[in-house]
Amino acid sequence: MLILFLVISANLSLAQDSVLLRLNYEKGATYDVSMEMSQNMGAVMSMGMTINMDLKVLDVTEDTYDSEMKFTNMTMDMLQGGQAISFDSSKSDDELDEAGKMMKAQMAPMLKAVIYAKGNNLGEVIEAKVEPNVMGMEDLANQSSNVVYPKEAIKVGGTWSMSKNQKGMVMDFIYTVKSITNDKIVLDLSGKVSGMSTGSISGSIIIERASGIPVDSQINMDMFVSGQEMKTKVTMIMAKK
Repeated sequence: MLILFLVISANLSLAQDSVLLRLNYEKGATYDVSMEMSQNMGAVMSMGMTINMDLKVLDVTEDTYDSEMKFTNMTMDMLQGGQAISFDSSKSDDELDEAGKMMKAQMAPMLKAVIYAKGNNLGEVIEAKVEPNVMGMEDLANQSSNVVYPKEAIKVGGTWSMSKNQKGMVMDFIYTVKSITNDKIVLDLSGKVSGMSTGSISGSIIIERASGIPVDSQINMDMFVSGQEMKTKVTMIMAKK
């Protein structure tokens, strides 16, 4: 009887460790999205940027959802060719230098735009539009998903892959399930960059198990662009308001 109990317990434990990853957005829910990005090309250029956004779920129908996303704040510090540029969208013109004012004028259309996106519960963006239309913003919406879930259930040690083509730069991601607990799923991220740039990808993603939402992700890319080494780091945190 003890052996039978142990065998049953082991099988139940294995079954519980198998999870079907799906996005379970709630209609009307609003999320605060904070993204930090840094790029370093040595003496050529370095940049740090922080973007805060509000994401609202407008509708949920079976396995699809509609959302809108608005920028709430943006800051940037860049050093290029010996020139330093600093920008903070929350500051007035009086608080910015001439370079900051120019950057504010360039970023103003983006900060006023609204991104509308339709996606499915695997994390795929089906369609996206920007109102008013701002060049490049639609690409941002289509590339906003940092993980697309597999159709099959996953378990610790399992892997799946995803590929993105962003204007000639191909990114091949490999996701490995590191751990599964009652409240979260942790993924290790690896991969490679090819095409116009070459390099490697590493990082990690923490997924809230109940909602299927990636609440904390970090992606590192070490690349060579036109023979110049570039290190990029993108961190994104998503929290329900």
